[in-house]
Amino acid sequence: MTLASEKKSLRTAAREKRAALARETPDFARRIAAYTDELPIPAGATVSAYRPMGDEAGLSLLLARLELKGCRIVFPRVAAKAAPLDFHHAPPNSNWENGGEWVTSGFGVSEPAPHWPLADPEILLVPLLAFDAHGYRLGYGGGFYDRTLAKHRALRPVTAIGVAYAGQEVARVPHGAHDQRLDAILTERGFRRFAAPG
Repeated sequence: MTLASEKKSLRTAAREKRAALARETPDFARRIAAYTDELPIPAGATVSAYRPMGDEAGLSLLLARLELKGCRIVFPRVAAKAAPLDFHHAPPNSNWENGGEWVTSGFGVSEPAPHWPLADPEILLVPLLAFDAHGYRLGYGGGFYDRTLAKHRALRPVTAIGVAYAGQEVARVPHGAHDQRLDAILTERGFRRFAAPG
């Protein structure tokens, strides 16, 4: 089995699992927000978030608490199909929390309008379908976060924190040389850093 076919097979099972976990954990947003002060996110940091789609793990209360710490919340945008993500912060008075000025990408994702100012996050909160104990992440197959993390890590340290239901952990996520590891994971059971593969 090729790496691509192995990932494709795991994605199918992971989507079904995540949907079930979302139904079983209606208080997920509140539970992860309780761990805000445990995250390695200093006051005033620029933090990339995402707008959950479908049954992705929600961030609303966590982001509100980070804003209280003075963090700037920014969001990713697909600039080109095979390129890293761009990040943007909301312009003043944009009402982004209530859906103002968002556009829908060709992938069906709600993202910033292109005129929003560009940003350069130090921390990335990353959605996923599955993760393993070494920080490997199963995404949706577009490679956007892998390209983005490779680009940013070549320039300066950045921290990638996966956000997931605890039950999304699997024994092993198939990975290749281009796959970027997460530094840590935040679930409804707490925050934990990953050890490098031995």
